[in-house]
Amino acid sequence: MPYRIRPDREFTAEFRKAAKGQLHHAITTIKEKPDGPHEAIHDVRKNLKRVRSLYRLVSREIPKFQERENARLRDIAKTISAVRDAAALVETATYLKSSAHDDEEAEALCRIIAILEERRDRMIDAEGGMDEQCAHVIAALEAAEAAVDDVTFPHGRRKAARLISKGWRNTLSKAQNAMHACQKRCCTEAFHTLRKRAQDYRAYHLLLALVWPSAMAAKYDAISDLVDVLGRVHDLDVLCDLVEQEPRLFENSDDLAWLLAAIIFRQQVDRHTALDLAADVLADPPREEARRIKTLWLALSKP
Repeated sequence: MPYRIRPDREFTAEFRKAAKGQLHHAITTIKEKPDGPHEAIHDVRKNLKRVRSLYRLVSREIPKFQERENARLRDIAKTISAVRDAAALVETATYLKSSAHDDEEAEALCRIIAILEERRDRMIDAEGGMDEQCAHVIAALEAAEAAVDDVTFPHGRRKAARLISKGWRNTLSKAQNAMHACQKRCCTEAFHTLRKRAQDYRAYHLLLALVWPSAMAAKYDAISDLVDVLGRVHDLDVLCDLVEQEPRLFENSDDLAWLLAAIIFRQQVDRHTALDLAADVLADPPREEARRIKTLWLALSKP
């Protein structure tokens, strides 16, 4: 089911179709696991992020629903994330190795990768109750899908246009505020917030692509580049946290020193890259951009 809202159709029906389409796809993916359980988890997490972004877009109109369902979907994501996160750490260490400065650093990072692979495999083996966990997740997703039918928005093309434009403006404003916070403090929390708001902003370019297909597609690709870099920044932060939380994993102090040095170097480079990208992608004034979205929506919606 495409993640789209058509401006020429009734908004409540389009909202429900977009949300339920993502949730139904998540349920089917968890049940069938066409590419294996861990790829299924990765796909389901993307579905959940899109639904949560959709709910945030219209949260002014449905604040209680948004708060409740956002918490539900967040809990579902946490339930299925542990092994996927462990696999992401292997990918992060591999990324560090790809930019190693010399053979000695590369060899140390190879040993780090092996440690993280063993940790990932242990977590996979420990998931003996995977079927039970999946059953719990499916039940929660089905409840989330059913809850969408409780949502109703006021009729009228102008009301829908105002709701969307306000949500768009709010998201872009928050993304810009997060970018400014990163420029001032360059801290983990600020970059994490920027990543979340950039993900929302990207989702809206997919969700509302029909109002201006070519421009939305181009901007979506540009925001995706930003989200990818911010994802690497986040994964490096998570790897750094693992070093603090599970120091016994890294018994070779020399290898650990190489790892920390590589993390610090890549964090600095990737954070600067992210801020350069963000300055371009988030450059437009939120009020002006939201007004443009509203105008396009009204032009394409039925009178």
